[in-house]
Amino acid sequence: MAAIDDLDSQIVRLFLAEPKIGVLEASRRLGVARATVQTRLDRLAERGVIASWSPTVSPAALGYPVTAFLTLEVVQGDGRTPVADHLASIPEVLEACTITGAGDLWCRVVARSNADLQRVLDAVVTAPGIVRVATVIALQTELAPRVAPLVEASRDA
Repeated sequence: MAAIDDLDSQIVRLFLAEPKIGVLEASRRLGVARATVQTRLDRLAERGVIASWSPTVSPAALGYPVTAFLTLEVVQGDGRTPVADHLASIPEVLEACTITGAGDLWCRVVARSNADLQRVLDAVVTAPGIVRVATVIALQTELAPRVAPLVEASRDA
């Protein structure tokens, strides 16, 4: 997979900063043809560099201000798929990753309150393949998820 060039980087960073800008305005600001921007965007999407055009939704604004990180230990030999399928059925589970080290899966979950987090944890542990759950509650977000610096760093890497 080839790195992105300077124009790709400029296009991606512009759309990250202003997702509703539109191709025509992006081409005007970047000083290139509209077709160039559209072709580049299509190619970046085809390569998987641009994975989604979905809006970023704030769980807190939806009434889920509590974020917690769970480390799950699962029964060995049964596989992670049944547990992952179970986790996918719980709306408050936003992300789950297989990990190395202590534990087998890591999850990011949200809840309406600390008390509601217990309900979410109870839903998580109903999967028969889960042996143990360790929970850490996030107090404050110091650095929100971001990719713009990575886009810049990957340019012609």
